[in-house]
Amino acid sequence: MFLFFQTIDYNKPKWQLDRSLIGTNPGLGFRPTPPDTHIDSTLIWYKRQASNYALWVQKLDDFLQDYREPSFLPGGGQNIIQCSDGNKPPPGKVCAVNIHQLNPCIKETGYNYDKGSPCIFLKLNKIYGWEPAYYNDTKNLPAKMPADLKNFIIQEKNREPYKKLETVWVSCEGENPADIENIGPISYLPSRGFPGYYFPYINTEGYLSPVIAVWFESPARGVLINIECKAWAQNIHHDRHERRGSVHFELMID
Repeated sequence: MFLFFQTIDYNKPKWQLDRSLIGTNPGLGFRPTPPDTHIDSTLIWYKRQASNYALWVQKLDDFLQDYREPSFLPGGGQNIIQCSDGNKPPPGKVCAVNIHQLNPCIKETGYNYDKGSPCIFLKLNKIYGWEPAYYNDTKNLPAKMPADLKNFIIQEKNREPYKKLETVWVSCEGENPADIENIGPISYLPSRGFPGYYFPYINTEGYLSPVIAVWFESPARGVLINIECKAWAQNIHHDRHERRGSVHFELMID
């Protein structure tokens, strides 16, 4: 028995990727999530009084605590380094996630909930060893990719023709015609996707999943808005019913 436990590697799962229960198709998660008393709900609903939206702000504070204070992470954050496009971290190091460049989606502004233009944070679910197959060729973007995202990718490529677009792109849209009409302008902070230097996830000490703040700048008031956000890479497949490669939530501000 002693020899058996000596052969176990506790830093990585025995079954990975296709052989794992999680598989190879990551989903998206959103924050803040509804209270535990409404565990099956995906509705973010509040009135513009501080006592009403305080719950959502506190949930984001709690979620982002490790990002603000990486010194409390395993290893004390000593192996966290600043990464850049095309430069992945060396073995034993992880890339920093800077949440101080997300204005107005920051703690100091209450994530803009008081103004009725809230920020929702997205993260890609972790799958050990998974690496994205990027959309680097602007001529082969999928037909179902939203037009505004296609245009953004093409502009990025035109701006820096020799740059590899190693990014897991993200889009958020209203699910139905009424939702599209009511959702208003959207900004993605700090960028329109998850940079490739965060992948693969291999359970390195101190690793934090990258996050994107989706800022809904002026959603319609008093109506429920169904929203679907998707992650885009060649090896991310979408299934609305099973929420593969995507996440659904509703937003309502009274």
